[in-house]
Amino acid sequence: MGSRFNQRDQKRKVNKIYNIAITIVSILIVIVAVTIFLSDDGTKTKKATTEPKQIADTDSGKVADKPAGKEEETDSEKEDAVGDSEATEEDAVEEDSKATEEDAEEKAEDGADSEKAGDAELVEVEGSGDGNVAATYTSEGWKPVGTEQSGDHTTSFEKGSVDWNEMSKAIASGAGIDEGSMKLWWLQNGGSPSTAIGTVSEGDNPKTYRVYIEWVDGSGWKPVKVEELKTNDKR
Repeated sequence: MGSRFNQRDQKRKVNKIYNIAITIVSILIVIVAVTIFLSDDGTKTKKATTEPKQIADTDSGKVADKPAGKEEETDSEKEDAVGDSEATEEDAVEEDSKATEEDAEEKAEDGADSEKAGDAELVEVEGSGDGNVAATYTSEGWKPVGTEQSGDHTTSFEKGSVDWNEMSKAIASGAGIDEGSMKLWWLQNGGSPSTAIGTVSEGDNPKTYRVYIEWVDGSGWKPVKVEELKTNDKR
């Protein structure tokens, strides 16, 4: 669970960064759109005020034509404004698309890591009221770890015994910690012959977990609840 919680914290930070980036891009798009609108409106106003009016010659009955050069200049300015608008929109769409692709790649990588680690989806539940517990989790994805034992089961707290090793495996599974790097600080009876509680951490990581397991006949030990502790009370 140590690596899983670290991944979750990193994922929250990355998602926060992506949300900020997307917000900034959205604001830039709005600013660009407003700028283009005002520029286009100003061009139309300039065109309306600079076009010479047709002057009626009352004496000869002739009408004076507006200069062609002014109209061509206005059309050119309008085409430039449209071109700038299209380029800006394309850049914004490209940046948004790139951010979406990176987010999708990150989710895919997280999913692959979880699948590789045999991770189970955790659900935070109400705790027992212990002041040293920061959060309490359970999961429907937890399964018994299997067993080499047969016949009537008797819980053994003898270090190195088959039952001890299988309990350690179930505790590592519940905590989401690789058994090879797990430090087992304490292993005790959970209040009945078929339950146990282990306090563990991963390597030098100060995060400590209290894992509750129970025995399932024919299938072995299974995690049922995990508490993330504020401090290691078994150190």
